[in-house]
Amino acid sequence: MPRITFDLDAPAVFSQIGEFVRFIRYYIKLRGYSWFDHFEKFKDSLVDILYMKRGRYARPFLHLGMVGLVTIVVVFGPLVFSQTESIEQLQASVPVLATTTAVAPDFYTFQAEAVRQYRGGEIITHAVSEGETLSSIAERYGLSVDTILWENDLKETSAIKPGQELKILPIDGVRHQVRRGDTIYTVAKRYGLDNSQAQMIVDYPFNEFLNDETFELVAGQWLMIPEGVAPAAASSTTQPARQAPRAQFTPDAGSVVAHGQFIWPASGRITQGYRFYHRAIDIANQGGGPILAADAGVVTTAGWPDGGGYGNRVVIDHGNGFRTLYAHLSTVQVQIGQRVNRGDVLGQMGSTGRSTGVHLHFELHNGGVMVNPLEYL
Repeated sequence: MPRITFDLDAPAVFSQIGEFVRFIRYYIKLRGYSWFDHFEKFKDSLVDILYMKRGRYARPFLHLGMVGLVTIVVVFGPLVFSQTESIEQLQASVPVLATTTAVAPDFYTFQAEAVRQYRGGEIITHAVSEGETLSSIAERYGLSVDTILWENDLKETSAIKPGQELKILPIDGVRHQVRRGDTIYTVAKRYGLDNSQAQMIVDYPFNEFLNDETFELVAGQWLMIPEGVAPAAASSTTQPARQAPRAQFTPDAGSVVAHGQFIWPASGRITQGYRFYHRAIDIANQGGGPILAADAGVVTTAGWPDGGGYGNRVVIDHGNGFRTLYAHLSTVQVQIGQRVNRGDVLGQMGSTGRSTGVHLHFELHNGGVMVNPLEYL
């Protein structure tokens, strides 16, 4: 019987092993982002509880969390680093092959919105590659070119070179280091936002405040200003084209009576749209005004039952899988169990709860999932 032998190409085998190890690391990293997302939801629930107590337990909780994090790093850190070093040693021992092999895809091949959500507010550094332009880099990260220019102190005429490092923000806007005397409102104004639009700074989940009720700032801390523009651009008479949605006005809610669709719940301008961290729209009107039921249904929540960040709110169950939530009302004019028709007054626009100015926070839930109201109104 003939003897079967195998001629193994050692460099190729080690190369494949290295690719497999990199894939496993990439997969674990993706799963880690998923776990982080679940952790964020759990953390939000805890934050709501702490907020109900007016911050009484916030400081001890943060201290305890920091101790736990340090403990995890001390216990598991050496194991992780030792595994990383062994992998790098294995790859260094393998000769460089003349042919290229497939590598795991970069994160930018996924939806940019999901990437921004999983990045957790992280500012990353991008090394410019041969042939890249500011436009291609902006497209890769789902940002505007202006955001990259402002963060890196570049001009539209600036040239970038291979190897140059650029700081990449997680979302469109600008970053601000707080100075003595800054308030949430002065910072907003500096970057082209008004008081009602300062709500975007508060709602961005990775901005922190010394006091979560007064939005007190600490000199030296960094704030992300979503949709903010550089001071020079903000003072210009010509605003960037991407700011147009902030000047959008809703139609008069009382005049919309189409059946089978949701009507606008308030009159004003849209100051904040639907984002991964703000699954709602904000409609602001300095003069306040009535809040209307977007469709007929039964009131399931009315008032400020938990002392939470929504403030006075109304929730309507429309009986067809949809629910709507109307938050920050100054007064509530309906009761739990009350049946309302499309266009009925629910209350008055206000600024109760975690709010920086008079506006309506409007959410639309379909089958228990928060969806973009602009796709249904």
